[in-house]
Amino acid sequence: MKAVIFDLDNTLIDFMRMKKISCEAAIAAMIDAGLQMDKDKAYKKLFELYGVHGIEHQEIFQEFLKKVSGKIDYRILSRGINAYRKMQVGYLEPYPHVRSTLIALKKKGLRLAIVSDAPKLKAWMRLTEMGIADFFDVVVTLDDTGKAKPHAMPFKAAVKELSCAPAEILFVGDNPARDIKGAKDAGMKTALAKYGQIFPANGISADYELNDIADLIKKT
Repeated sequence: MKAVIFDLDNTLIDFMRMKKISCEAAIAAMIDAGLQMDKDKAYKKLFELYGVHGIEHQEIFQEFLKKVSGKIDYRILSRGINAYRKMQVGYLEPYPHVRSTLIALKKKGLRLAIVSDAPKLKAWMRLTEMGIADFFDVVVTLDDTGKAKPHAMPFKAAVKELSCAPAEILFVGDNPARDIKGAKDAGMKTALAKYGQIFPANGISADYELNDIADLIKKT
């Protein structure tokens, strides 16, 4: 192996934990600001909208307020967004052993990269907030290709930047249908981040399974 490519959310960071806690804070703040809605029902409706618009949708709280109230009350909206952002910063942390694993891989002389479906600014903000941005030689985001995994373009973009053959690259991700399938189709070796897996495999298998990101050191 000459390089390792990582997915970002739920592979290097516990994204869904951060998302859920931040959304709970946002809902509580909006209700406190005057939103007339049960907290549990509001939370459920918000995640239904994430399912429709995507987990990275930039104006999800606007969509939420339009859906449940028929209009956007900016006093309520601002309280929700501020609460979300404050909570997000507090819970945005890498999984255990991420930093030590990245250090070990670098010591082996491996090039490291990110291929993420997150928008460019959000991806870089997460990397810098966690203090791990400098580990990566290449970062490919949704804005760079306009295509989400498992489309071939994000993987090809990373391969080009790394100057390695696909067979010399190990891809690590939590989503079988997007990460593992896309990387396999691109000719890479694959490792499933079981510790962050949310979506079922549905018959898609990786070359390796990782119960802890530190397991990766033995696979390279």
